[in-house]
Amino acid sequence: MTLPRIGVFDSGVGGLTVLKAMAEQLPAHYFYFGDTARLPYGTKSAETVARYAIGATGFLEAQNIDLLVIACNTATALAFPRIQQAAHVPVVGVVEPGAAMAAELSKSGAAIVIATEATVSSHAYRDALQRHGVAAHEKACPLFVPLVEEGWIEHPVTEQVARIYLGEALQQAPERADVLVLACTHYPLIAPLLRRIAPVHMQIVDSAESTARVVKMIIEEDVICHPERNEGASATERSRRTPIAATMSPAEHRTFRFYVTDSTDKFKRLATRFLGRQVDHVEHVDLGG
Repeated sequence: MTLPRIGVFDSGVGGLTVLKAMAEQLPAHYFYFGDTARLPYGTKSAETVARYAIGATGFLEAQNIDLLVIACNTATALAFPRIQQAAHVPVVGVVEPGAAMAAELSKSGAAIVIATEATVSSHAYRDALQRHGVAAHEKACPLFVPLVEEGWIEHPVTEQVARIYLGEALQQAPERADVLVLACTHYPLIAPLLRRIAPVHMQIVDSAESTARVVKMIIEEDVICHPERNEGASATERSRRTPIAATMSPAEHRTFRFYVTDSTDKFKRLATRFLGRQVDHVEHVDLGG
């Protein structure tokens, strides 16, 4: 059977947690693009982020992908509609899956969202959760990303920072909040630490895991579960869907291609930590602009 070809885009290495979660659930050919030369996206305008993301989309579509995952909270928050409009394949972002899973799990209808400054400022998760009937308190945690990239996953400093951030969030959030949304793709690496600190009744939603769940559902249900979707479709539409639909033997393997716009050596070091597997081959690409 033909494996699906899935493109994954992020401004750096954080999206590798999404890639890892997908690879654990879904055999596929994965193509990861990290725009490492132009990060962080959080300091840039929505117009600039959209331009960068659309350029990356074009590059990944040139690899003949069947589906695109925007594994970048900033790009999803600031430019998702623009990316969808520019793409010629289905697009999945990280915000809506995380919000949907939080809504499923919350019994009280209130959640705490921890994220970067840029994601919090966009209020993308707050708005998405509100659409699902969940009130959200957002808390920026800017020190988590550098601590994770430093490899201080279980370091006492990271734990102390986490206790301060969560303590502040719990004081400011509604008392009934029963879900903690990890709205940055770096944060899954410190999820065990956060689990120890968060109140026992509070469930943790990992946006990487929830995005992987949505991608798996799309791949499995697109035509396998709904063959009628091909009825009346044009040949172009059918040919675009077929590689996604004609998957899935559990015995089939995963393949990975990595592309970055800056240092390949630094990416390899971080990628091994984020993926939990050795990454030996990374290609450097220059999209310009």
